[in-house]
Amino acid sequence: MNEWILEEHDTSIKLEDVFLAYYNCRKNKRNKIECLEFDLDYESNLIKLWEEIDEGDYRVSPLSVFIVEKPVKREIFASDFRDRIVHHLIVMKLENAFEKEFIYDSYSCRKGKGTHFGINRIERFIRKCSRNYKDDCYVLKLDISGYFMSINKLTLFNRLEVFINAKYDYCDKESLIKLCKKVIDTNPIDNCKIKSPFNKWEDLPKSKSLFHSKENCGLPIGNYTNQIFANFYLSEFDHFIKSELKIKYYGRYVDDFILLSTDKEELLNIIPKIRKFLKKKLDLELHPKKYIYKT
Repeated sequence: MNEWILEEHDTSIKLEDVFLAYYNCRKNKRNKIECLEFDLDYESNLIKLWEEIDEGDYRVSPLSVFIVEKPVKREIFASDFRDRIVHHLIVMKLENAFEKEFIYDSYSCRKGKGTHFGINRIERFIRKCSRNYKDDCYVLKLDISGYFMSINKLTLFNRLEVFINAKYDYCDKESLIKLCKKVIDTNPIDNCKIKSPFNKWEDLPKSKSLFHSKENCGLPIGNYTNQIFANFYLSEFDHFIKSELKIKYYGRYVDDFILLSTDKEELLNIIPKIRKFLKKKLDLELHPKKYIYKT
């Protein structure tokens, strides 16, 4: 293996990073058939993958698509195992920079956070906002219509490129940007392998399927990078809520977000501001029927 390491370029993604991404990727998946097949000759497979990345020849393999019924019905696009290694590589490289970008109360796909953490934080917000239930506290819950299917990939990549250039300080920056572009630019429906019967799509709303997304829009649910990219896509919105609208009690999990205030009118009056920001900056729409207001 040393002969390949000696051929690395100073600005390239390192072979050892590809190996580390592989080890991260295979955790809890060692009995999956695609992982077992890759493992049969994993060193050669990883070196070949690294060479493709290094030479700019890496291409995303066709994805598999299927419908899951629980916890809710949704369309899942699954990547080939070697592509999942690339996803882990990208996240591994950018995770620390993303952590510095995200507000504290963004809960999705972050170490030490998640749904239970978010629920506990909202409970704490309610206690603080109401002064231990002595005052009225108003809660506004909103979400985004067809979020993953509506993410504009051109906007996402442009923001990501600016972010990496500004916040990522390692010599493989350009290689990482090119790799991100290839992952984001991939059209998941091209040559995809359909694993569920066609009738499974009949009662799935078009807003929840990439087969009906607008041009250059939509990220597949299920890819590791896309969970992180979806969080990053709304980070600008998080800062808008906190810094410009000055909402003290706010939390977001993926595209579901909650705002709290002792002032009912304050919450109602910011809905148009939120709607305007999402449309203008991110080409997103608030769900017209899924907002909840509680006291």
